[in-house]
Amino acid sequence: MVSVTRRVASQAIPSMMRAVTIDQGVGPSSALRIRQVPVPALEGPAHDNALLVKVKAFALNRMDLMQREGKYPVPPGASNILGVEFSGEVVDTGANVHGHRVGDPVMGLCGGGTYAEYVRVPASLTLAKVQELSWEQAASIPEAYLTALQALKALNELERGEHVLVHAGASGVGLAAIQLARFLGAEKVYVTAGTAEKIEFCKSLGATDGFNYKQGDWYEALMQATEQRGVDVILDFVGAPYFEKNLQALRRDGRLSMQALMGGAALPEGIKLGRLLTHRLRVTGSTLRSRSLEYQANLVQQFVQCGALHALARGADGSSGPDRLQTVLHRVYDWHDIKAAHDEMAANKNIGKIVATVV
Repeated sequence: MVSVTRRVASQAIPSMMRAVTIDQGVGPSSALRIRQVPVPALEGPAHDNALLVKVKAFALNRMDLMQREGKYPVPPGASNILGVEFSGEVVDTGANVHGHRVGDPVMGLCGGGTYAEYVRVPASLTLAKVQELSWEQAASIPEAYLTALQALKALNELERGEHVLVHAGASGVGLAAIQLARFLGAEKVYVTAGTAEKIEFCKSLGATDGFNYKQGDWYEALMQATEQRGVDVILDFVGAPYFEKNLQALRRDGRLSMQALMGGAALPEGIKLGRLLTHRLRVTGSTLRSRSLEYQANLVQQFVQCGALHALARGADGSSGPDRLQTVLHRVYDWHDIKAAHDEMAANKNIGKIVATVV
């Protein structure tokens, strides 16, 4: 029998919960198991500003696969359980929490722990789940859209009328960045992707043009499409193999931000950096997960203030328009099939987000 540690309103909160764990702490997808672990507690000053949420759905991210393999360190103080984004219902609130009540539907971001029945999350990193969004849609939004917003505005200071290149355009962050760039006033948005299907899908969401990096030189195709002018802003997830061509593709005063290093971190010999000086280029790098709570909370507020949340609500039915944004679900899994979900992401065939429901 499951013991009850506390009761909030009419809902009993158990002391133990099911969560996805990894045999030996790290391993392949076959090492993923659902087991009983303690429910996160809200007692103590450290959690006075936190919520306890009963998870309805969580989304997968590439960092989850890297963490499972022991290649992505968990931030200090974060849960070792996988997962950084979720949707669910508030079941308990910390002593200093105001503006959230038990029963509120929310979606949010946290340092870890969303592959579970319950997650503890700072209240400032949650957003109200609007009625138009399903639990699955809501779970797929926070990491993708907040990472895209950070890259476009905080790192690259995108201005209206500028031209943008998004590598890995069909990824969850890529699709969010395409739409958010246009929503924030970019004139043209170009993408790279590995199949014609992915490129066409990106174009259906607002990309101006796309280049299949498996069938040709994306840099040459981009320069031809832009009449040799290049772009103002580049969002890159590949890293070292694209670095020099990224620099060549930037206009004067251009900005490059690196959100991942999927292609490697070591630059080849012979990389020429002169263009950094002659064209006054700026290169930045950042992962959102490593940022402070204050930084992430401020980003959440920026997301609301720019109107993106309301635009997602208007686009939840799949309709398009200048005042609408969409979240794209590649596939929804039952969390008991979490191995298959990880394998699907590892195969790099998804267009949009992979989500799991907690049942």
